[in-house]
Amino acid sequence: QVHLVESGGGSVQAGGSLRLSCALYGYIDNIVYMGWFRQAPEKEREGVAAIYTGDGTTYYADSVKGRFTISRDNANNALYLQMNSLKPEDTAMYYCAASFRVGTWVRALIEYGNRGQGTQVTVSS
Repeated sequence: QVHLVESGGGSVQAGGSLRLSCALYGYIDNIVYMGWFRQAPEKEREGVAAIYTGDGTTYYADSVKGRFTISRDNANNALYLQMNSLKPEDTAMYYCAASFRVGTWVRALIEYGNRGQGTQVTVSS
């Protein structure tokens, strides 16, 4: 079991930047994917970005490619999401997640992952 705690959300204007952080606690050695998903009101959960721990491969949703960057700090058991050029459509609750399951990264995080309590990101136009 892994416990995750997000921080760094907030309100910004379009074009601005935010950096989300996630601290991971517990038994993390066998995590397969760690990453972020988001959910806006009345919308489906959407995978945002992930890291495959096996080889460090990163994955991004098409909607955030070129704007968001996922990274991890192994020494401190932390995960980050740097979000640049934010758009109003990025407004959502963002969740850090970690999965011990293989398969597609989106399904692994959203359907099978342990997640944090979420941090709100609001982008105004």
